[in-house]
Amino acid sequence: MLKRVRMYADGGSRGNPGPSAGAAVLFAIKDNDDTGERVGESARFLGTATNNQAEYTGIIEGLKKAHELGYNEVEARLDSELAVRQLNGQYKVKNPELAKLFLEIYNLKQHFRKVTFTHVRREFNVEADALVNKTLDDML
Repeated sequence: MLKRVRMYADGGSRGNPGPSAGAAVLFAIKDNDDTGERVGESARFLGTATNNQAEYTGIIEGLKKAHELGYNEVEARLDSELAVRQLNGQYKVKNPELAKLFLEIYNLKQHFRKVTFTHVRREFNVEADALVNKTLDDML
């Protein structure tokens, strides 16, 4: 049976590098392709990291949660144009730390039938952004 989820992922760093966190919020996808109910979320505080490392961590957290919840297709929506272009193979990943996270995402993708990465403007990623900021506020 096809189980699809729409994942909004984000990361943030207060300073670059600085205290950082990544987070994702997952929504079921209805039969008509509309976004359905919120089905899960995940966030992780990283300590000191870059904004790009935090963005990738948000994606990793979301993919892990989607797998844990039994979804087999993920529509990932991100406000990081760089991450979307790297994950879609348009840009190379040159930074060694990001390359490790890229590989982790690649390996997590193997759990799913299909994973897509789409860029959205920040105003369409408010839930994940709020979870990042809550995670940072709770840790600082």
